[in-house]
Order: sequence, then C-alpha cells, then structure tokens
Amino acid sequence: MRIFKIVYLMVVFLLLFSVPSFAGGKLPRVVILATGGTIAGAGASTTTTVDYTPAKVGVEALIAAVPELAGIARINGEQILRIGSQNMAPKDWLALAGRVNQLLARADVDGIVITHGTDTLEETAYFLNLTVKSGKPVVLTGAMRPATAISADGPMNLYNAVLLAGAKAAAGKGVLVLLNDQISAAREVTKTNTSSPDTFKTPDLGFLGYVIAGEPQFYRISTKRHTVDSEFDVTNLSVLPEVGIFYGYAGENRNVLDAMVAKGVSGVVNAGTGDGSMSDGMKNAYREARRQGVIVVRSSRTGSGFIARTKEAKDDAYDFVVAGNLNPQKARILLMLALTKTRDTKEIQRMFMTY
Repeated sequence: MRIFKIVYLMVVFLLLFSVPSFAGGKLPRVVILATGGTIAGAGASTTTTVDYTPAKVGVEALIAAVPELAGIARINGEQILRIGSQNMAPKDWLALAGRVNQLLARADVDGIVITHGTDTLEETAYFLNLTVKSGKPVVLTGAMRPATAISADGPMNLYNAVLLAGAKAAAGKGVLVLLNDQISAAREVTKTNTSSPDTFKTPDLGFLGYVIAGEPQFYRISTKRHTVDSEFDVTNLSVLPEVGIFYGYAGENRNVLDAMVAKGVSGVVNAGTGDGSMSDGMKNAYREARRQGVIVVRSSRTGSGFIARTKEAKDDAYDFVVAGNLNPQKARILLMLALTKTRDTKEIQRMFMTY
C-alpha cells in the first residue's frame, strides 16, 4: 500500500509540473474559426468518402472529437460559416479577414486555426496572407475525408494545426497551411489531387516544414511580403473589384473573354498554355480588352514555373502584367487587391513581384 501511495504521488507531481495547463495556464490560447468543408462533413456510412455532405459538424463537435487538444492549447471555437468551400466568395474573405484581425489584436489570443474545405482553401489562405495585420500564427487546415469516415484525416490535421498555431516558431512566417503533417506557405501551396489526403503541394519551392513527433520543424521561409508588411488594407471594404480568369486551350475562342469585358470586369487573368502564351486571336482580344481599361495578367495553366516577361507576349508594348509564379487563382486575388489601390500597370507589376 505504501508503494502504491508513493507511485500515486509521483504521478500527481508529474501531471502538475509537466503539463502547462496545470502550471499557471501557460498553454497558448488558440481560437478555432470553423467555416465548414469536408473536415466537418458527414457521410451515409463509415466507408463514404466521396458522396457526403460537407459542413454538417459544428465547431464544438469538431473540438470535442479531439480531446487531446486540451493538452496543447486553451481553445475557443467560433462557427464563422457553414459551407462547402466551393461556395466561398470574396464577401466571405472580407468577413473572415475582419474577424481574424479583431481576434489577433487581443492580448488573450496567441494564434488562430481556420478549418476550411480544401477546394478553395489555398485561395482563402493567400487572401489572408495579404490582409492579416499581425505576426501571430494563422493556420488553415481541412480534410480530404469526412468526419464520419474510417481513418478520417481531419482530427489529426486539426490537432497539428492547433499545435502549429500555438508555436512561437510559427510567428512571423505568414499565413500557413497544415495538412498531412506538412507545413506550407499560403502563397505557394495548391491542391493537386481530387481525393488523396496528400493533395496539397508547393510545386516550385517545396514545403516550409513538417510537424514531426508533435513538434513543428521549419526548414525554410517565404521571402515574399505578407501580413504585417503588406500594403493592402480591407478594413473598410465591403466589396472587391471583379476579376475573371480565362483558361487557355487549343483552338481557344474569345467569346468568353469578350463576355467578361462586356460585363464590366476590372481585370482578367490569362491562365495561358505553357509560359502564359496566347493564340494570335486571343492576343488581339486581350489587347482590345486592355484598350478598354481592363487590366490583363498573364499566368499559366501548367501548375508550376515562372512567367517570363516580354517573352511569350510583348508585355511592355501591350501593357500587360505577368504573374511571376502565382497560379491563376492566386493571381486573381492579388489583382483584386491591387485594384483597390491603383490601376497603374507598372505599380501592379511591382506588386506581383513583391507578393
């Protein structure tokens, strides 16, 4: 009996002094903002992984499903949206950015995790990367299997995202994306597979790091400007300029581009073949659009690589902008924000090289 009491006291001592939550509340304070998506999805059975309903599980249930979170952070949850991310819109980005900035301005918030559908997760992450005004960690995560599925990836992704959002090592590195133990920069990451849990990649530059044995390990950082160094401020915006994307293809027809221009878009991104190339007919169409005041940005549908200025098109003569290595969907976001400040193509080109 004496031995049992000694062992019991030792266990109590270890709990009191090795777990921060029992030692004066030293755990980081992390807010989870839930927007829906597959991570909150529910299927008809445990083997349903493709025909399910997203955004069924609320934030409190998501948190309750991972009780281990209590050991790594003090958690608060908010249900910001309840949608599949294919329904995410610029108005939602503005609302989300506003709430993130409100929370990060508080002394009692150390980091934020945003649960999000994977279809447009990279777009929301990049928008926040350009509009969040804090160096505190902001981490987006999601899942490729619904919460009801066997081997659902959401719980571990959520756990690792909270771990990362509470880590001092994550501060000042811009908005981060965490899935499948892999840490990515918001600017560089993209979804590359329709259903694999290993879908998020950074084709040109690779991951920033990994969560290894419960600890974030960084191997590089992004050198592009972001968050507190960004010149973009959406505090008083209720709408963003309209920017479209035209997808290049063999035998491409200008009708879609002409319809965009007729609708009154402020800018258009060419998701061009190869090095952002355009057919002769489309080149003329884009030049006409530019003469009507539409800002034209050349990007590529290839998924990786850097657009060379004045090579595939006479960008200087045509007054086009090139996207660097931003994919079309992210080039659209940067152009939308650039247009809130200027319509000078030289200034916009500077922004594309900066962000």
